[in-house]
Order: sequence, then structure tokens, then C-alpha cells
Amino acid sequence: MARDLLGCTLYHQDGNMVLTGRIVETEAYLGPLDPASHSSHGRTPRTWNMFGPPGTAYVYLIYGRYWCLNAVTGPDGFGAAVLIRGVEPLKGIDIMRGRRPLAKTDAMLSNGPGKLSAAFGVTGKLDGTLLTGSGPLIIYSGEPVPDAQVNITPRIGLTRAIEWPFRFVVRKEKTASRSATKYPPRDRRP
Repeated sequence: MARDLLGCTLYHQDGNMVLTGRIVETEAYLGPLDPASHSSHGRTPRTWNMFGPPGTAYVYLIYGRYWCLNAVTGPDGFGAAVLIRGVEPLKGIDIMRGRRPLAKTDAMLSNGPGKLSAAFGVTGKLDGTLLTGSGPLIIYSGEPVPDAQVNITPRIGLTRAIEWPFRFVVRKEKTASRSATKYPPRDRRP
């Protein structure tokens, strides 16, 4: 699912503002047996929405400062999700610039999970939102990204299972995390 989300469109209607972006970087968390997954410790108040149903937003705070948006992908009760790590801004760029005034370029508005959430106005209030319905936060299907344009890398920013190749990045995409360029291209699925 993390691979298939590349090229999809993230849509957020924030009051009367509409923001959209093309998903260019994702990272998979495979459920309770994945030691890097929040669900590995069982269902808690913080991880409640990570356990489903599929298509639900799991939004959590890291470092007491940055919100991260995930799409729940496992069956109801399982606890698997995909972290949306990077988005190419498409619509509402002026709003994103206002929310991220220190970003030097438009490509830096949403090139990381915390930056993305700040630019799109994603907060814990959206935790549990259905991403497939008619709510304020939706992921729409988009233009599929060919395998030849996808880098598969280890996950980053973790202390457990860091070598697992579950990070997917659209190759040569300026709106992906800066660290994405240091990994050699891999044209196959894991």
C-alpha cells in the first residue's frame, strides 16, 4: 500500500481553504510484529485509530511539536499504517507558504512528515478521520508512478528495524525528504 500511495492526491479542506498535493514519499509500518510500529505495544489511547478501520487517518505528535499523518492500511484491529512523508504541493500553495514562512522554496514546504502536516494544517483533530469519504481530509487515486521512477530505501528516523526497505520515494522528486537522494535507485518491489 505504501508503494501504491505514490502519485495519489492528498486533499484537505480547511474551512474555506482547499489544499492539495501529490504524494511523493511514504513509509510502511506493518503492524504488531514490526518493532518500529506504534502498534507493536498494542492498542493505546494514542494509537487507537491506527488499529482501523482501513482508510482511517492516524495522526500523532512527535517530539511534542510535529504532527505526522498516516493512512491506516491493515484490516480493522490490526494496526498497520503508511506514514505520508512528502507531498508535492499543487493547490493552496500561498496558504502553505503562510504556514511555513521559513521554507526557502515551494519544494521545501512539505518535504518531510512534520513539514507536510504544518503546511496542510493537519493536527490531532484529524486523527480518526476517514480518508476515503467526503470529510475534510481525503486521499484520491492519482496517476500511477512507474516502478522505474521509484526508489526503495530503508526507513529513516528510527531506532528499530531501520534496515527494512519500507520507504518509497518518487525518484528525482524535489519535494521528497533531502535524505532520499543518498540511496541508490532500486527498481523492484521489496
